[in-house]
Amino acid sequence: MAIQDSIVRLRRLIPRTESARPREAAAPPDWDALYESLLPRVYNFFVYRVGDIAEAEDLTSTTFEKAWRARDQYRHDRAGFSTWLFSIARNVATDYFRRQRVELSLDDSPDRPDDVARLPDRVAEEHDERARLAYLLARLPARERELLALKYGAGMTNRDIACQTGLTESNVGTIISRTVQALRRQWDAADQ
Repeated sequence: MAIQDSIVRLRRLIPRTESARPREAAAPPDWDALYESLLPRVYNFFVYRVGDIAEAEDLTSTTFEKAWRARDQYRHDRAGFSTWLFSIARNVATDYFRRQRVELSLDDSPDRPDDVARLPDRVAEEHDERARLAYLLARLPARERELLALKYGAGMTNRDIACQTGLTESNVGTIISRTVQALRRQWDAADQ
C-alpha cells in the first residue's frame, strides 16, 4: 500500500477541526496536524527498522490506524503525543518481527558486501552504499538497531528515546555513540 493511499484513507477518518474555534487546555489533538508532522518520522523509523520501503509504508499505516482507533486512550497529561505514537510504532515493529522470525545464516544474506560488490555496473553508487549500510545495521543487536532507528529514523532526542525505552538519557547517548563508532569501523574495514 502506498503511503499516499494511507494519507487519503486516514484523512477520511480524521475529522477536521475548525480553526476559528479557540482551543481549550484539554481540547482533543488536531489529528491532521499531528499526522502531517509525525508521518515522516514514523515512516523513517520503520525504514531504519525493516529496511524495506513497502513494509515501512504498511507499518506506518498500521501505526496511524492503531493510534486512531485508540485515540480515546491517549492521555495528554501522561505523555506527549509523539511519545504515545512511537510507543505504538515500537509495538507494531515488535509484532512485525515476531511474525517475520526466520532464522537465516549471515552467510546466506543477499546483501553481503561480497554480493554488493558484484552488483551490475548500472546500479548507482548510492544504492550500493545503502545496501552496505543495511547489511551492517542488520548485524546489530535488536536494541542498538532500535535506538538508531529512533534517533536517526524518527529524529528523536536522547531524552525522548530514554522515555520510550526506559534507559537513562546518558545510557542512550553512550549506546548510540558506541554503535555509530562500531559501524564506522566496520564500514572502513570493508573499504580496505
